[in-house]
Amino acid sequence: MESKGLKHFLHSSALATWAAICTTVPKAMHNSLWDTSTISYNGCAAQLFLFLFFISADLFLLTIMCYDRYVSICKPLHYRTLLGSRACAHMAAAAWASAFLNALLQTANTFSLPLCHGNALDQFFCEVPQILKLSCSHSQLRKIWISLLGVCLGFGCFVFIVFSYVQIFRAVLRISSEQGRHKAFSTCLPHLAVVSLFLSTGFLAYLKPPSMSSPSLDLAVSVLYSVVPPALNPRIYSLRNRELKAAVRTLITGWFQKH
Repeated sequence: MESKGLKHFLHSSALATWAAICTTVPKAMHNSLWDTSTISYNGCAAQLFLFLFFISADLFLLTIMCYDRYVSICKPLHYRTLLGSRACAHMAAAAWASAFLNALLQTANTFSLPLCHGNALDQFFCEVPQILKLSCSHSQLRKIWISLLGVCLGFGCFVFIVFSYVQIFRAVLRISSEQGRHKAFSTCLPHLAVVSLFLSTGFLAYLKPPSMSSPSLDLAVSVLYSVVPPALNPRIYSLRNRELKAAVRTLITGWFQKH
């Protein structure tokens, strides 16, 4: 069964994911229906800030949920001490506050750059990589700093998650009963699937080489990390463990057959 702490983080993560979609998709739908593609300078800044705020909050909450799984499986006797109601509330508040600061810092730095390449974005919403393309070449160091800020943030969470899951899998494999191992894995697989989808698409968007850049590819990558993971998160968490295992097995089998 899911812990109260995990349910609290799941609800917060669901709020963040759907809020992230609502900052980009409605405007894109409006532009498509009314055959327009304009957004004001202030509107672009607001959209970027809100998107970064909610997407960062989701990343932090997913990282905290990984810690919840680690404590639940590796240190079950200390769970109430380490993840009581007050501790969970404090962690969730810290995630939202950190996301706010990160979004404020990245938005301020991005819009402080002078633009020398027009004001047309080849994208359906305002995002950091596309805005950086419009900035002047003499701002290269600041552009690198802004990109590294987002990458380091994601990489730090990635390292923490990988380390936690290594400890989790080691603990699960030491469980003697098959039923106990199955129950432990069933609480981790949905979270691991969501984290893998979220981070892989995010890293692809920020670390894609400039030589691979094209309007169609940039659009596809942006949809992959800004719309697909938030839209699929509720579906993944609602899947039964058996269904998720079958889906993963089918994906791996198909990949090996192709290669």
